[in-house]
Amino acid sequence: MMSEELPYSASEMLSVMSGRLLTDGQTVFAGVGIPLLAATLAQRIHGPGITILFEGGTLGPFVVPGELPASTNEQRCTRRANMLLSITDVLLLLQRGYVDVGFMGGAQIDRYGNLNSSFIGSPENPSVRLPGTGGGNDISSLTQMIVAIKHEKRRFVEKVDFVTSPGFLTGNSTRHDTGLISGGMYRVVTDLAIMGFDEMTKSMKVEALHPGVTAEEVRDNTGFDILIGKDVSVTKAPTDEELSVLRHLDPDRVYIA
Repeated sequence: MMSEELPYSASEMLSVMSGRLLTDGQTVFAGVGIPLLAATLAQRIHGPGITILFEGGTLGPFVVPGELPASTNEQRCTRRANMLLSITDVLLLLQRGYVDVGFMGGAQIDRYGNLNSSFIGSPENPSVRLPGTGGGNDISSLTQMIVAIKHEKRRFVEKVDFVTSPGFLTGNSTRHDTGLISGGMYRVVTDLAIMGFDEMTKSMKVEALHPGVTAEEVRDNTGFDILIGKDVSVTKAPTDEELSVLRHLDPDRVYIA
């Protein structure tokens, strides 16, 4: 697990590992925070042709180091952008299949990749109210999804309190059967491991552990029986170049603290 002895934070680990999953030429629907850092890092390191798309209507912005936006709807998101669209037009790009990857986080995730960012507890009397869906439902319904999230048992739950953004619903073919014929959960990236989903059951499984992390640690921090194979690989630790770019992008460590 991340410790004070490591030369990088958990947030830096999330940004680096998520960024490595992106490939040159993709259009990435990114939220602020870790998703934006990961997409921008990937642009700087290995994917100069990656196009970032913001829910607020910005296509292809230039992210200024040290001036990371706090919201997808603020002016800093529009710097040197290729195009400024209405939110409805942005969502139409999703429906037309022009977006390759959706990238966001959430408060809860279950074994089938369903995300909750609406509330914790019962709908009648929630203990915590969360930001809600925004475009989260549209993004997860129509793209290949990458989720970046801290690996904690309270977040990795047997069943989310509310399905804000659909993953594979109840597994097997249920996503397709309900009419969601494209997209799906691709990877879940945490500070402990990288997870994918079983091809048949669509249940979450560990693809790779981060350096120094054991399978037992992952199990102890997961609220359901997660699949872990015998020959799970180990990720390469963040490089000096990746950390240098991240810290240049976020010198005040707003997101990578």
